[in-house]
Amino acid sequence: MKRASANLRSAFQNNILTLPLSSIVPQRSATAEALRSSIFKQILASVREIGLIEPLVVYPREGKGFLLLDGHLRFEALKILGSEEVNCIVSTDDESYTYNKRVNHIPPVAQHFMLMEAIKSGVAEERIAATLNVDVAAIRRRVQMLEGICPEVVEMLRDRKLSLDLFPVLRKMKAIGQIATVELMVLRNDYSVAFAKTRLAISPPALLAKTSTARQHTANADAADALLGDDTDGLIQNLKAIEETYGTDVLTLTVSCAYLDRLFNEEKITSYLERHHPGPLETLKTIISAFRPPSTLEKGATAQ
Repeated sequence: MKRASANLRSAFQNNILTLPLSSIVPQRSATAEALRSSIFKQILASVREIGLIEPLVVYPREGKGFLLLDGHLRFEALKILGSEEVNCIVSTDDESYTYNKRVNHIPPVAQHFMLMEAIKSGVAEERIAATLNVDVAAIRRRVQMLEGICPEVVEMLRDRKLSLDLFPVLRKMKAIGQIATVELMVLRNDYSVAFAKTRLAISPPALLAKTSTARQHTANADAADALLGDDTDGLIQNLKAIEETYGTDVLTLTVSCAYLDRLFNEEKITSYLERHHPGPLETLKTIISAFRPPSTLEKGATAQ
């Protein structure tokens, strides 16, 4: 077998070029809706406050300038701000590849720690808010996001994608209640605020951060009944859906098991699977035995 060549062609040129904005030709024009979007407003504010962080990606066209492959919103922001030049990465292929779709977005807990590091470094909250095109109150909310949250919960949620509204709900529980709730979230892979509110509503007073008054306890009980009622309705709907397909599913499974049972009677097939796939073979045999009809001898013994 031939060895793959070690000389792979680089996807980009090694140097970043500074190009006139007029020499770059976008592949598409930005729509009015895109220019009104919150994402574009954040990009515009960021470029205005601290400049362009991520260069544009372009491809050289013979005698016709450069084709813009990635960074159309950044390109529009630079035009609005009156920039004449821009740093660019030059691609060696004209493939229109959406690079940012391959970038992992930063979870809220990680954003909090990055924000805290920026503030410790002397960056004012007002500057951060202007860069991100948000209110200072939103920045302060993120700064205070983990206040009252125990370290174990912070560690469990560090890499999770979730809503900021989850933390005020967890803050109403003591540390042990927070840990128990988040452990259930991890097991269910459900980090919704609704699930956290359900757990809060059914938690005993001993797990709450503050002792509830009788009125608050009644409100929690009512909320728990409503949320659990919604869960019950969902379970009923799921059961109805299962009932509708149960007969067909069982028939399909029975026919499949009968076919596999005949297949496993072939010695060559069974010996091959025992050598190379013993685990799946054992699992399939267990399933087949559960659906195999009783033999005539077994029926006679049962009748006696």
